[in-house]
Amino acid sequence: MIDLKLLRTSPERVRTALARRGDPGVGTVLDELEALDARRRAVTAQLDQLKAERNDAARSDAKVMKEKGAIPPAVLAERKQLGLRISGLEGEQRDLEATIEAKGLFVPNLPLPELPDGDASHNAVVRTWGTPAPAGGKPHWEIGERLGILDLVRGAKLSGSGFPVFVGAGAKLVRALINFMLDLHGREHGYVEVEPPFLVRRENMQGTGQLPKFEAEAYRTTPDELFLIPTAEVPLTNLHRNEILDGARLPVSYAAYSPCFRREAGAAGKDTRGLLRVHQFDKVELVRFCGAADSPAEHEKLTTHAETVLQRLGLPYRVLLLAAGDVGFASAKTYDLEVWAPGVGQWLEVSSSSTFTDFQARRANIRYRPSPGEKPEFVHTLNASGVALPRTIAALLENGQQPDGSVLLPPALAPYVGADALVPAGGA
Repeated sequence: MIDLKLLRTSPERVRTALARRGDPGVGTVLDELEALDARRRAVTAQLDQLKAERNDAARSDAKVMKEKGAIPPAVLAERKQLGLRISGLEGEQRDLEATIEAKGLFVPNLPLPELPDGDASHNAVVRTWGTPAPAGGKPHWEIGERLGILDLVRGAKLSGSGFPVFVGAGAKLVRALINFMLDLHGREHGYVEVEPPFLVRRENMQGTGQLPKFEAEAYRTTPDELFLIPTAEVPLTNLHRNEILDGARLPVSYAAYSPCFRREAGAAGKDTRGLLRVHQFDKVELVRFCGAADSPAEHEKLTTHAETVLQRLGLPYRVLLLAAGDVGFASAKTYDLEVWAPGVGQWLEVSSSSTFTDFQARRANIRYRPSPGEKPEFVHTLNASGVALPRTIAALLENGQQPDGSVLLPPALAPYVGADALVPAGGA
């Protein structure tokens, strides 16, 4: 949610920051918000004056009643008109506040100054890990079919394109990855594991920034108006909706597995082969709450937690700092973690690690009290995929493929799968 106080006191700073996103429509919304806010403040000032007049009149009328026993009809008529004026302005004030809130939900977060300017072509590689294999070999969908672990045809028969089915050792691989990541983040990184609902109310999707701008990309149920979560970020962040946290407890960190559901309107025809773009997938999500002063360090720590997963899996990856024109709607700064998949010859995003500053906290009203008795402040929220499974599995298959058709598994994952390799059905 846009900080109206900041827009009021530093309009050029807000406009300059948002202009870096390259969305020309934001300027129009800011114009409307400024006009609405100015009108609201004028109405509030009028109300304050009229209510003061009403209070003075009430004292005067009490004195008249005591002295004469009745209020003259002309005075009563004046009092009625005053009350009607106040009621009318109160109604206008409520309408203005509702309109401001609704329009404010379409204003994205301010990108932090350290982001590169420009679109996705200006994303900066921050660091790399591992040595990418030469491009080549079979793509993961051919490997998965040969192994008998991935059935895209039957997934499409059940639900349509973008809904893969993992079979046998493939289903076990999915479960192994989830357990491996939850254990890693819980035991070594200190996250509290949560099993959240997979459907949430509208206000929770709104709190984290998915709604109202991206409603077309969400799956919604009727008539109960619940949304299938696009990521466990939504329920995890909203666990503390409308709460005031104890500052001494910060940072608070949660990890959760969930299926994720994304319609991704407008993405048809783009990376539709195999597991590169799907509508339902599994993911382990990491969410952290902290104070503003700790936010930059917490973001770096969070990113390393996601990186640890890829290092343990032995997957070459790179960390990209997204440019201001490519960063997500709610994010102030994002690192993308991309693994190398030689079979498709691409770097595949498997995690986005983002700091939202106080953007989500304002929308969901999540605050903390720095010390007992101090005024509450908005927390900073952060989240990262720790990590998403489909492209991770694609990279595991393509990096681990062997000449005999088997796929070697990383030592950290083998105990969870109960095997050192995946072999074609019926043997290698």
